[in-house]
Amino acid sequence: MSYLRTFLPWIVFAVLPSGSWQWGALAALVVAVALIAQQMRAGTGFDALIIELGSAAFFAVLAVIAFADPHSGVHDYSAALSSGTLAVIAGISLAVGKPFTLGIAKRTTPREVWGLKPFIRTNVVITAVWTAAFAVTAVVLAVVAHAGNAHSTPATLVQIAGFVVPMLFTVRYVAHVQAKAKAQQLAG
Repeated sequence: MSYLRTFLPWIVFAVLPSGSWQWGALAALVVAVALIAQQMRAGTGFDALIIELGSAAFFAVLAVIAFADPHSGVHDYSAALSSGTLAVIAGISLAVGKPFTLGIAKRTTPREVWGLKPFIRTNVVITAVWTAAFAVTAVVLAVVAHAGNAHSTPATLVQIAGFVVPMLFTVRYVAHVQAKAKAQQLAG
């Protein structure tokens, strides 16, 4: 559920009609800001809000562009730009040693595990997969947009796959790591 909440602004933007992209960008910005405010009131640290903060910044800029010029060429590439932005945010979180999934995972993991190398390593791997998925999705969406199909069913399917594939990987990888740790406990 944490990942769904984290990416809710992007989902809102993706599901609203592309002909109203300026309103989609504004709605996504409102959702991002509301999520940040709600999470901060709940005591969530900034390390768990990396994607949300990047989302708010991206949608603020996109909304300004979209309202200033609703016919901007940015519109056709907005899906590719959104995936590219997520790739950059996730990649930077890796580069600075604060994988964005770490903050999300801390929400459901006991505090005594947070500093353990396997926990951190698991989140580095998961964040790397999300980063790669976002990057690949951005490239494919840019190609689709360049071909004149920016707001087509194939583009939508690519966007969906860009979230579903890393989400499935995350669930399966975490289960694998947990099973492996449990097996090691039983053996030791």
